[in-house]
This record gives sequence, C-alpha cells and structure tokens, in this order.
Amino acid sequence: MIAFPNAKINIGLHILEKRADGFHNLSTCFYPVGLSDVLEILPAQKQAFQLSGCAADLGENLCEKAFQLLRKDFDLPPVGIYLQKNIPVGAGLGGGSSDAAFTIRMLNEMFGLGLSVGQQQDYSARLGSDCAFFIRNVPVYGLERGDTFEEASLSLKGKKLLLVNPGLHISTREAYAGVTPARPAVPLPGLLQMPVEQWKDRVRNDFEESLFPQYPLLAELKERLYRMGALYASMSGSGSTMYGIFDPETPVHTNFGDFFVWQEELR
Repeated sequence: MIAFPNAKINIGLHILEKRADGFHNLSTCFYPVGLSDVLEILPAQKQAFQLSGCAADLGENLCEKAFQLLRKDFDLPPVGIYLQKNIPVGAGLGGGSSDAAFTIRMLNEMFGLGLSVGQQQDYSARLGSDCAFFIRNVPVYGLERGDTFEEASLSLKGKKLLLVNPGLHISTREAYAGVTPARPAVPLPGLLQMPVEQWKDRVRNDFEESLFPQYPLLAELKERLYRMGALYASMSGSGSTMYGIFDPETPVHTNFGDFFVWQEELR
C-alpha cells in the first residue's frame, strides 16, 4: 500500500498560556497543502524500516513508533515501512507528524482494525501534538496543545502558495523559549473571517517576534514575499519555512538560490 503524507501550514499561531504540564495552550489554523512524502507499507517476514530522501539522517522514526503503538493493542504481523522524505525536517510543515498519522491510517485499512476517525486521532495524538490533524486532513482550528480541533470554514482554493525553506534548524524548545504567552484582542477565527488581503499585520505567528531578531533571514524572506505580491506571508509553525499566499494571476518566481522551494495551487 502506498500513500502520500502531505504537509500543512499554520495560518496564524497564538501562544495563549503555559499549561501545568509544561506545554502551552495555543490557537492556530491548520491548512493542508500538497507537498508530500511517499510512504509504502508492505507485508514482510521481518519488521523493517527504510528511509531515503532529504532526511536520510533523521533520528526519530515516527512511522515505526506508530506501528509499535498499534501493535500494543492489536496482533499486527511484521511489515516493511519505506519512507521517501520530500518535506523538509524541522520546517514547521508537520512532515513527521503526517508520516505517523498516515501510518496509522494505512495500518487500520491494511489489517481491518476497524478504528474510527476519533480512535485514530487518539492514537495519533500520543505521537505528537499535531499528528491527529492529519487523520481527517481538512482545515481546522487547532486548540489546547494543537490536538483539539474545531471546524474552520476557510477555503483558499485557487490561491497560489509558495513555500521557502532556507534550511535553518530551529528546535521547538528554542522557539518557545522566547515567547511570552498572551491572549489576542481578537481571537483567530474572527481574524480569518476577513478577506486574505486584510490579514497582513493582523494574523500573526507569535514565534516571529522572538525568532526574527535571531534569524534576520526569515524576516527578509517574509518581506521579499510581500514585494513579490503576496496577499499574506508568514512563518509556518515554529519551523523556518516562510510562505506566501498569492492571487492566481500574480506571477510567482522561484529563484531563491539553494533554498528549498515549493509552489502549488491550493485546493
């Protein structure tokens, strides 16, 4: 069985408060995009995992963790898991989380486990805060740790998306270290009811305030996207990917040197 675990972008990200368990409550909008890895799972005599692509040295194997998590509750036979990484790692695009969630979805289908969407989300949430999003894989507001969802009636269908990742590694711990939690005057769902053209300077990613001074290149990329004609530009999650949303008729070039670049029409 082959599947294509896709990436996501965060549209707005507010860090609301620190929780008693050390995590943070947040508010964000998860939006699925077309950039994807390639994941194949086959029956095998011996459990195996093979990784290739842009993260051949990836230390954490969330696909294998997902398999072992389900194996605790179900009598799963060995499988061979083959993952071609195309989504940059640590980029704020949720690539690892998507791989884990798609593993759960595929195993559920392959072995007829009968897990409901809610049950698949519960398993996924044990592997990472945003993993559960990729079970339904539709635009939603992510709340609490990012693992509680509310429907988002947001469509960017037909708009152009440009992702630019300069290859900087920003750890989650580093990103959160510079954030002062606060509740915005207008909650994110209210802001995203406005036209995309009005999001600039209103729809914010709270990580930008502390990370841009440390990584001026990210601020420069954001300004460059606006100069290119982006309706809205932002950092995605706590990673180093900057993205721009453009009108379909706006010409978008991809001349960013050696940086990772992805362009698509949103659905």
